[in-house]
Amino acid sequence: MELPLSRRIIAFVELGDRMEKFPPDQFLELAIAARNRNSWFTLENVRLAWNAVRGYLQKDQLEKWLVGFDWDKIQNQNVGVVMAGNIPLVGFHDFLSVLLTGHSLHAKLSSDDTIIFTLLIQWLKEISPELAANIHLVERLNGVDAVIATGSNNTSRYFEYYFKDIPHIIRKNRTSIAILDGSETSEEIRLLGNDIFTYFGLGCRNVSKIYVPKGFDFVNFIDGLESHSAVIHHHKYNNNYDYNKSIYLVNGEHFLDNGFLLVKESKALSSPVAVLFFKTYESATELSENLLATNDQIQCIVSKNGIYPESVAFGEAQQPALNDYADGVNTLEFLWKVGRGL
Repeated sequence: MELPLSRRIIAFVELGDRMEKFPPDQFLELAIAARNRNSWFTLENVRLAWNAVRGYLQKDQLEKWLVGFDWDKIQNQNVGVVMAGNIPLVGFHDFLSVLLTGHSLHAKLSSDDTIIFTLLIQWLKEISPELAANIHLVERLNGVDAVIATGSNNTSRYFEYYFKDIPHIIRKNRTSIAILDGSETSEEIRLLGNDIFTYFGLGCRNVSKIYVPKGFDFVNFIDGLESHSAVIHHHKYNNNYDYNKSIYLVNGEHFLDNGFLLVKESKALSSPVAVLFFKTYESATELSENLLATNDQIQCIVSKNGIYPESVAFGEAQQPALNDYADGVNTLEFLWKVGRGL
């Protein structure tokens, strides 16, 4: 007999409780092991991701998220998930979605992000062997009924071809942008810095480009980011900063430099690590046209007090709710259709 939804929810709530009660010394050992596997996974970033996941695993939140579908009336299907490894536990939302909705998870973990997942899966085995029986870690997604795959624009073409005959969600490169109007306070710019620098800018919800009015005061903007200067002490981030700076200097390109971030005008949306692109606008109409043309490449928009339509406030880009779906594709609706054979 399949495990009912109520017991699946309880299992994940207990997982969250274990995460909350995890002794600090053991958490430090875990974080060090994760960093040794992937040096981008600093103690601070592992803690941020850990706390974000733990925040999801609340009974009321999970029940509210899952409402609207009778998950006990679907057919268990084998759902393959190809996970990214750019930030810690970035694939957890898919992990949670597949298992909570009653499907069997066939997960290809990123080699960069196995340490923490291994512990969480072990805990789930202890909490609910019945639920954990639906977790399969695989190297190849053979014989699955549906797929959720996250990768680059290049790998997405391979995924689209390889999984063309089964239901699938294929995620491509996306990034996030910020809209400024020139009235931002130093505190608001500091908060925007969280959206830029958290996880070293490696996530799709990191701001990689800002849109600013013509005549924008970049001096105040750069000064407002000063509290994030410690990011330059990470060796990989520093290497990217030095590399991109040397390329711009050799090519004679104009850029602003505050010692830990290069700010450069560009038509592109996604900037390299340690670089923030910007584009100026003269009217709200021009701004809207620019964003409309690149809408399929934008994950999240941030603006002062979240005033721009469908945006969040500065500092909130890395705080997605359970229903803030990657690429705007409703994962639950997809899994419902898979389970109903639709």
